[in-house]
Amino acid sequence: MTMNYQKLFLSLLMSATILCAMTRLGLTVVAQNQAQEKTDKKSSAATNKASEKSSRGRDPFKKYQPVIKPSKAAASKLEPPSIQERIERYRAQKVAAANAHVAAPKPTTALLLNEVQVTGIFRTPRGWSAMVEASALTPKLSYVVYPGENFFDGQLVAIEESRLIFRRDIVWSDGRREKSVEVKPLRSPGLIETMSAAKTSPTEALTTEVAKPTPEKQ
Repeated sequence: MTMNYQKLFLSLLMSATILCAMTRLGLTVVAQNQAQEKTDKKSSAATNKASEKSSRGRDPFKKYQPVIKPSKAAASKLEPPSIQERIERYRAQKVAAANAHVAAPKPTTALLLNEVQVTGIFRTPRGWSAMVEASALTPKLSYVVYPGENFFDGQLVAIEESRLIFRRDIVWSDGRREKSVEVKPLRSPGLIETMSAAKTSPTEALTTEVAKPTPEKQ
């Protein structure tokens, strides 16, 4: 009877050992399958990315052609507003200055440098001054200016005996600003001005007639 129990115990022990071994083997196989599936998924994803990249890239069977980037548009000088627009802007600035109780800008701030001519240069107690004529206005108006006066596209830097020196501001479409020197000579008097200056006044003519000696009678 004891032998039968021993055989039964050994049989159960062997069965349990075999069952454990099979279970462990099954778990190992499942883990290997899962690892293989993960590896396959990674390789498949990498293959898909590579294929997408190659599809977006150049054709390996075609000759390589470098990509030509579009060149930027060349910068150009900004054209100033019309004289009427500049006058309207000046009027608005004048009203704003009056409301703020500050000095109003001079009318020359609405003029371009190429719209003025130098008609006179004078020495005053304040220093050198000049008379400029606005050729863009109708009728033409004249203004007295001093060094430091601002214009729409520049500034009066210095006044010499026969010329005015300006600094011109040039604005480009890309935002750059350039400065250059511009010299305006004193305008030579025209034919009409010369004749007006040479014309003798009636008072001078009368004085001349009185001063003439009368001929003696024989």
